[in-house]
Amino acid sequence: MEPDVAMDLARRALMITLLISAPLLLIGLVVGVLISIFQAVTQIQEMTLTFVPKIVIMALAAAALLPWMMKIMLPYAAEMFGPMLVP
Repeated sequence: MEPDVAMDLARRALMITLLISAPLLLIGLVVGVLISIFQAVTQIQEMTLTFVPKIVIMALAAAALLPWMMKIMLPYAAEMFGPMLVP
């Protein structure tokens, strides 16, 4: 494999990783900030209040975004592993 091809594959893999992970990370960030604001306003410092809603919302977001993620990942995976499957 030539260095240019390897660099292009690595660049595309990183871009797809960023594209797929960005919505979940942003949702987690927004939920975390909202929970922190709620805790600051109410002065409730319960640790489970931070983790449980964030885990539930992240799981729901991942389930909702899964078709979109697969639509992005499957063509790339087929392109990556397609030549390996052909004898």
